[in-house]
Amino acid sequence: MLVFSAFCPHTPLVVPTVGKENIDKLQNTIDAYSEIEQAFQKAEPECVIIISPHGDSYDDAFSINFCDTYHGDFEEFGDFSTKLELRSDYLLIDRIQRLMRDEHAAITLDSCEKLDHGAVVPLFMLAKNIKDIRLVPLNPSGLDLKKHFDFGQTLKEIILDTNKRVAVIASGDLSHSLTTEAPAGFNEHGKEFDESFRSLLANDNMAGLQTLNKTMVEGAHECGLKPMVILSGILHGMEYEPNILSYEAPFGVGYLTCIFKMI
Repeated sequence: MLVFSAFCPHTPLVVPTVGKENIDKLQNTIDAYSEIEQAFQKAEPECVIIISPHGDSYDDAFSINFCDTYHGDFEEFGDFSTKLELRSDYLLIDRIQRLMRDEHAAITLDSCEKLDHGAVVPLFMLAKNIKDIRLVPLNPSGLDLKKHFDFGQTLKEIILDTNKRVAVIASGDLSHSLTTEAPAGFNEHGKEFDESFRSLLANDNMAGLQTLNKTMVEGAHECGLKPMVILSGILHGMEYEPNILSYEAPFGVGYLTCIFKMI
């Protein structure tokens, strides 16, 4: 059963040992993460499916990272002390890949113990204090948005069919081109994309995510759309309330935090 779902940013700057002097500039996001962490713990998930855009990605297939144990850290960001270790939910991974193949969905299994930062940041912020939680790391593909929505719908069948308490986290940042100092430089479509994305979530218009202007999406240099579309497929037909907790962009990248409260 689905007991928790959220869309979370994955900037490592929300981690105190990484953000350091910049931490105050992300206070809204940190406060939102704190609120989501409380809801996450209250939901008592046994397994978390983390959808990250920064793992192994293939043009023609979705991928699941299948290892016995996963390790996460922030060494690439200068923090050599903070560590995270989680076990896989290998039974759920097996069920997912079997059903996806039965449904002729394009899926492949990878094996890498080291988690990418798109997975590590939300997991550190939400799951570091929960013992024995199991993990399913999932990555989007190069396929179109309709395929991502369909993938999410098939994934929902598996989630609803299991007696495990499942949490789903779509990890992603919005535009990387909001200012001249942004990682992708300035693009006029960046602000437009972020405003459109926020409006669609706030008004529960998930279908609109698939019809966003392609030129705008490309100009935004975002990494959150496909993870969110997969989550929209999971949520489709379910009773929930979207609640945007924060949005800010102090470094030219849009960071949005949203929880979907199950009714």
